[in-house]
Amino acid sequence: MFPFRKRAEMPAAADALPGRPDPLPTAETHFVNGHPLKGPYPEGTETIVLGLGCFWGAERKFWQMPEGVFVTAVGYAGGHTPNPTYEEVCSGRTGHNEVVLVAFDPASLPLEAVLKTFFESHDPTQGMRQGNDVGTQYRSGIYLTDPGQEATAKAVRAAYAGALRAKGFPEVTTEIVAGQTFYFAEGYHQQYLAKNPAGYCGLGGTGVACPIGTGVAA
Repeated sequence: MFPFRKRAEMPAAADALPGRPDPLPTAETHFVNGHPLKGPYPEGTETIVLGLGCFWGAERKFWQMPEGVFVTAVGYAGGHTPNPTYEEVCSGRTGHNEVVLVAFDPASLPLEAVLKTFFESHDPTQGMRQGNDVGTQYRSGIYLTDPGQEATAKAVRAAYAGALRAKGFPEVTTEIVAGQTFYFAEGYHQQYLAKNPAGYCGLGGTGVACPIGTGVAA
């Protein structure tokens, strides 16, 4: 969300900032729906962690879904530094991505539908950037919270890659990674655009529909 920060190469683990042993303080409840950010979540709730650019606008995409989302939260994942601060992530020396935790009810909102919103809400072909936001923390990523999510994530990514290729876009750069720790971001970042409706949001999709559920082979 600050375009002058332009580190676009992942640091090695040995070069990453040391971080800290304790989690950062954050909000307890969702500013929009009042649900607990850290749980407990209702029985049957599934979670997925998604990186698609500046997490302020990314989070709003999911809490505005018409049904099935219990709570959203912003944070950091995909890097080396434990319990990083926002400033550390922006330095490019943690390896973390700005991400959104989405807790949803798969009975009313299948994972495929969550990933459709994910892919259509950003340009997943840009590597370490989204538009004018440049840096490792703006890369496209799906961070699995359950091994059963991998096949679906890869199938939806492949389907969207094919749709984009047909429209002349380059290859999708979205990483799909398991076993990543999600670190909750500082409280002021949570549901930022609900608290600051005129705040910055640099997200923009490709205009190409993600063809899940339409018979397109993945």
